[in-house]
Amino acid sequence: MSYYQGRDLKKPTGGKYRRHRGKRKHELGRPPTLTRLAKQEARKIIRVRGGNIKVRLTRAQYANVYVPGEKKVVKARIISIVETPPNRDYARRLILTKGAIIKTEVGVARITSRPGQDGVINAVLIEGGQ
Repeated sequence: MSYYQGRDLKKPTGGKYRRHRGKRKHELGRPPTLTRLAKQEARKIIRVRGGNIKVRLTRAQYANVYVPGEKKVVKARIISIVETPPNRDYARRLILTKGAIIKTEVGVARITSRPGQDGVINAVLIEGGQ
C-alpha cells in the first residue's frame, strides 16, 4: 500500500471527483518517522523529489537546548518526555515530536524542530537551569 498525497480524491465539500488519470510518482508520500527516545542515536538518509536528501532522526538521545537567560545553546541529554500536546499517547510511547515538552540535564524544554524532517532536536528551555 502506498501513501497518496494527491488532491483529486475528495472535494473540500466532501463530494468525490471522477478520476481522470492514475496516480503519479511525484504524488507518492511516506509514513511518518516516529522519533523514539533511545540510548543511542540513529539517522536515516532519504532521497526526496528533485534528488535532494532528507535526514530523518529515528532514535534520539541528545537535544540542542537554547537557554534564553544566558543566550547560548547547550547540548543536553534527554532524560524523559514530560508531555506531548498533539498526542498524549506519544509521551507514553517515548515518541518525540515538535511541541513536545522534554526533561533534560539543563531543565525542562520544548522541542521547536521537527525531528523526523530535520534530523536534529532543537529545544528552548522553559524552566530550570540558570
